[in-house]
Amino acid sequence: MTTLKDILLKRIAHQGPMNIADYMAECLMHPKYGYYQTAKVFGADGDFITAPEVSQMFGEMLGLWCAVRWAAMGKPASFYLIELGPGRGTLMADMLRAANAAPGFGNAVKVAFVEASDQLRAVQAEKVPHAKWFDRLADVPDGPSIIVANEFFDALPIHQFEKRNGKWLERAVAAEGETLKPVLVPASAKLALLPARVRAAADGSIAEVCPAGLSVAGDIAARFTHHTGTALVIDYGYAISAPGDSFQALKAHAYVDPLSEPGLADLTAHVAFDQIALAAESKGGVCSRITQQGQFLMRLGIGARAQQLATSVEANGQERILGELKRLTAPDEMGELFKVLAIQSPNLPSPPGL
Repeated sequence: MTTLKDILLKRIAHQGPMNIADYMAECLMHPKYGYYQTAKVFGADGDFITAPEVSQMFGEMLGLWCAVRWAAMGKPASFYLIELGPGRGTLMADMLRAANAAPGFGNAVKVAFVEASDQLRAVQAEKVPHAKWFDRLADVPDGPSIIVANEFFDALPIHQFEKRNGKWLERAVAAEGETLKPVLVPASAKLALLPARVRAAADGSIAEVCPAGLSVAGDIAARFTHHTGTALVIDYGYAISAPGDSFQALKAHAYVDPLSEPGLADLTAHVAFDQIALAAESKGGVCSRITQQGQFLMRLGIGARAQQLATSVEANGQERILGELKRLTAPDEMGELFKVLAIQSPNLPSPPGL
């Protein structure tokens, strides 16, 4: 039994079943025993691999995108390049290397990481030592900004509901001895956040909503109503919300029971991009169309970049680079499941690739 499991069992014994959102928050961000405070998260020797760890090309494409957006913003002499949930700092390092080729960009940029994990902050400092760290987006000082959120929204806590006999109930976590188990409890007020077409689903359906994600999207848009800016959201999920159970746990690159080892496995859920866009628009943001990651990267020129890299390496290196390109863009890899959405100030032109 993990120490965190002990804590959760005691909490349930005193307070009753806890909803999935509270369970996720405790498992991922408990200040002492949370997953992001203790686990070796990213890379081949961690629990999962994100796009920046697949290939430098991903960060390079995003860096060039940021340079183009900075120019579209009028090349402000000082601006924040903000990353939400920056992982090991790999993405930011790759973005800066590419974007600094734009004259003036390097002198203007101020890097801000929104990161709650002390463990990950230390790792990020090795890659981007001049960055500044903040607990929340709201803590980043005002000013023009470009925000990047790659695989950030999927880790935000969700509420799950299940429809039984025409009525929605909320999924929660209870205890049976020393075992955590799923139960159904009366639905909380978060049920109202479900789109009407999802609430109309048939009996037996499962539905999810992420209030924290909607709140962050609103905060991003609100920031851009006061200071010019653009945000790029990349994650796996749905372009249009639909019923379904996407709550999952990953450990050592394999799926495990989300309730089996709290604090020792990554917990995520698919992102509802249409809900993110609506939340941003309700706060004055302008959203792009929702685009598949493969299409987005190819429009930015990742195919040409792969060819360029392949010409400078041996045959086995060429095979690796082409394999990385396929991983990032192919429909049966990350190309279709992962979606891309831009949120920006009303006065900016449409962003490239979307």
